[in-house]
Amino acid sequence: MTPTPEQALLAKARRGDQQALGEILVAYQDRLYNVCLRMVSHPDDAAEVCQDVLMKVIQGISKFRGESGLATWMTRIAMNQSISHLRRRRVRRTVSLDQPFGSDNGPDDQASALRNQIQDQREPGPDQCVQDSEMLERLHLALANLDGDFRAVLILRDIEQQDYATIGKTLDVPVGTVKSRLFRARLSLRKEMDRLCSVGGISGGGESGGGGQPQGAAGGGQ
Repeated sequence: MTPTPEQALLAKARRGDQQALGEILVAYQDRLYNVCLRMVSHPDDAAEVCQDVLMKVIQGISKFRGESGLATWMTRIAMNQSISHLRRRRVRRTVSLDQPFGSDNGPDDQASALRNQIQDQREPGPDQCVQDSEMLERLHLALANLDGDFRAVLILRDIEQQDYATIGKTLDVPVGTVKSRLFRARLSLRKEMDRLCSVGGISGGGESGGGGQPQGAAGGGQ
């Protein structure tokens, strides 16, 4: 079977071809930065984490076995680095959801996708605009308050619209774990939204929200 252009480029990079490696990094750096930004919530932090991700890609490309797709492998590294960053620094800031990317596999069968919660096709009036803006800001803050593992699965499923199998490969967990973690993440998000609505403000909140206990960091395997 004839290899795809990316597979041919990857083969060269694994053999130490620096130009091929550079092309791979250039092709994926914006996507990896956006993954980091959605996770850590701040552009400067995202740039720092993304640099760490690119370094790990450079260090690990020769050992990449191809058991998952190249994009999946690099996204896994980005998620792992972002979760580690969140746990070290307990960052709690607004998550940027303005530029979603990735495949569109349709709505989830458990609940309406998070994307549907933050997008409205209607033409709202002035009062509705104010209400929607406040709700959107609460949603962003609630998501930022969640544990990193919960935030990761919500971003991959409800923003990027990845299927369960792809998420499992990205996070290096079984599909069953993906489903249970997503269920608990959505419950935690709803509870955090209720808490923010009950206090009637969007500027408060501690270093981390009551988003449940994590099941452990996503694995770093290939």
